This record gives sequence, C-alpha cells and structure tokens, in this order.
Amino acid sequence: MLDTTPLLAAVDRFADRLRAAPQSRLQRGAAAEGLALARELAERAQRIETPDEQPRVMPDVGVFAVADQLAVAGHDLAEALRLAGDMAAAPSRELLDEAVELVEAAAVRARL
Repeated sequence: MLDTTPLLAAVDRFADRLRAAPQSRLQRGAAAEGLALARELAERAQRIETPDEQPRVMPDVGVFAVADQLAVAGHDLAEALRLAGDMAAAPSRELLDEAVELVEAAAVRARL
C-alpha cells in the first residue's frame, strides 16, 4: 500500500500556514498561490479517478477559503494515489513524490 503521509503532511502544513496568514499576505499572492496549487492537485486527482472525463476547475471562492480548498484537493489526490497504487494502475510513487514537490515549491513561493 502506498504511504501518502508525506503529501498529507505537506498539504496540511501549507493549508495551516494559509489559515494563519493575515488578510494582507493572502491578498498579496499567498492565496493565489494556494488556489493555483489546489486546482493543480484537484486536476491530478480527477485524471486518476476519471481519466476519460475532462477535469473540472476548482472555483475561486475567496482568499479565506483557499486553505480549505487546498486541504480538500490534497487529501483527494492522496486518496486517489493510494487507491491507484493498491490497484497498480499507475506509477503512484512517482506521482506522489511529484505532488509533494509541487506543494513544497508553492509554499516557498507563497512566502508563508
């Protein structure tokens, strides 16, 4: 079974930092960075779960919701990767490592 703990930890850490950030920091780009990451993670999860369907774009519902959107998207991707790994339907370890790198890079760019 694929251990998705590194992805979950990275996503939760970034989401917590977004939740704790002041509104001014969120508006200066941290929220946009978080939303872009949430959209990317959600798209990756959808491509694993429903590869024959066009992924839906996560909506922008405001700077104060971004942390929750990121957490949901990250946890969805972790679950999709875990299930794909159990079925050996995808190179899940590589996808997991790539997702962790995306989260860590976005957190650096957000400067939180």
